[in-house]
Amino acid sequence: MRITDENTEDDNDLETADLVDSGYEYNSLGQNERAIQDYDEAIRINPQNAITYNNRGLAYANLGQYERAIHDYDEAIRLDTQYADAYNNRGLAYRNLGHDERAIQDLGEAIRINPADAMAYYNRGLEYGRLGQDERAIQDYDEAIRINPQYARAYNNRGVVHYKLGQYERAIQDLDEAIRINPEDALAYSSRATVDYRLGQNERAIQDYGEAIRINPEDANAYFNRGITYGDLGQYERAIQDFDKAIRINPQADAYFYRGNAYGNLGKDVEGERDIRKAIELGYGLED
Repeated sequence: MRITDENTEDDNDLETADLVDSGYEYNSLGQNERAIQDYDEAIRINPQNAITYNNRGLAYANLGQYERAIHDYDEAIRLDTQYADAYNNRGLAYRNLGHDERAIQDLGEAIRINPADAMAYYNRGLEYGRLGQDERAIQDYDEAIRINPQYARAYNNRGVVHYKLGQYERAIQDLDEAIRINPEDALAYSSRATVDYRLGQNERAIQDYGEAIRINPEDANAYFNRGITYGDLGQYERAIQDFDKAIRINPQADAYFYRGNAYGNLGKDVEGERDIRKAIELGYGLED
């Protein structure tokens, strides 16, 4: 989402401008309730400022109150029909509510108004990817990268789509570039590790999962996936250690199931059966 700072040159009411600036600062600090209080007062004084509605919408969205956010974005767009940021933000709110077509419409409008907006292309690419429209997603990531060649997350997501399409070498190229641009991006390392694993490069996968964990020690998925990789290599003790950590962070059925298998491969049948029972209790195998 994108917040807009206030330009006070055309605002005759300094009090309103101060409130908008204060709300902006609270938004930036993640103090969304405080931001909303300032935006409420700014709107009471001047109900014709589109920026104030957009920024209050962002604060509501940060709190997960997407319907209220959309109401504010609606008002911002009513006041300024060419407000690309408000269309972008409303599109993201619709996406979070599962209204995919409306999300794509709004993101498309943001792009029409500002065709140099890499973030709008990126966000629409996310939405196309979520809908399984992979070629369209790639086209939007292409455009985001053309506009901003240093857009690491766009490279990451394009790489993930290439992976879904079985285009593993292209996926690796994109993920390499994402890591080159931002060598502290845990998600890019995890994504590349997944491709490594699919290509049978287990040692490289373990290294990349290790980097992801170094950057984000609370990444349960990285521990879980590295545990699977260790298991494939027959390193069951190490696999169990990773499954232990994954379960501590996020006790999901899959981690119990695979830890149970690892225990079984070590001949620890009691521990293995206990974990398998726990996995079934948590719904393992019932997803379909």
